[in-house]
Amino acid sequence: MEHAHSPMPAPDWRRRLSLYWKLTRGDRPIGWLLLLWPTWWGLWIAAEGVPPLWTWFVFSAGVWLTRAAGCVINDYADRWLDPHVERTKHRPLATGEVRGREALAVFAVLMLVAFGLVLSLNRLTILMSFVGVVLAASYPYLKRYTYLPQVYLGMAFGWGIPMAFAAVRGEVPALAWLLYAANILWSTAYDTWYAIVDRDDDLKMGSKSTAILFGDLDLVAIGVLYALMFLALGLVGQRAELGMWYFGGLAVAAALVVYEFVIARHREREACFRAFLHNHWVGLTIFAGLALDYALRATSAAA
Repeated sequence: MEHAHSPMPAPDWRRRLSLYWKLTRGDRPIGWLLLLWPTWWGLWIAAEGVPPLWTWFVFSAGVWLTRAAGCVINDYADRWLDPHVERTKHRPLATGEVRGREALAVFAVLMLVAFGLVLSLNRLTILMSFVGVVLAASYPYLKRYTYLPQVYLGMAFGWGIPMAFAAVRGEVPALAWLLYAANILWSTAYDTWYAIVDRDDDLKMGSKSTAILFGDLDLVAIGVLYALMFLALGLVGQRAELGMWYFGGLAVAAALVVYEFVIARHREREACFRAFLHNHWVGLTIFAGLALDYALRATSAAA
């Protein structure tokens, strides 16, 4: 009879939801923001100002959904590695609190909602979204076979740029690919800061990264990547006939990047992680200059 007195187990749906929130990194908005800024760069340049409201909503929500899905598939791919890495050993898949099958179901739901939103856009954008899915789903597996997963991350993170041009203009001009290339350079640079944080653990586990590839020349390589990114963004500004506010934004962003090297020059884990996080401000500053340039141009044209 003693089992009759045992308390009823509390409904566990709330705990599961909090685990899924953690799995999708809902508690860590940095990845979403690093995806959002370049997507907005693309939307604003494609529309030559404020994009259509629905298109803006689809892309902004899509950024959150695909980034969340990317985190889930990343943890699914790394469930053998994460328990051995200091920074990741408490993730829900690494601890076993969420099962692999559950994670794949969460991934599928997120991608289906994102795809549902994309279906409201034109045919070219819908077709391009399939490439985005392949990039997002295959990225986590690259760190086993190549030292360049950071480059591939840039390709996946920046795919919203050519898609934005497809949605707004119905075509993807050379300007879109130049902006996409700039974003790949930027993503590779900031994600190498992140890779330096994990370098010792990655070496032990046989995982690969640009931080391992660059070795002692890591800071030089990151500097070159940032310089090329600003060069590409300068060319974008020239081709899009942007003015002083845009280039002013680039100058402030470049100063912010210099600050990253100041704080992370000794390669301490904490400092390199701060340098990585700091790129949110770089992306925001570039967007602010861009949006301001178009807004003031529209105002002066109306006057």
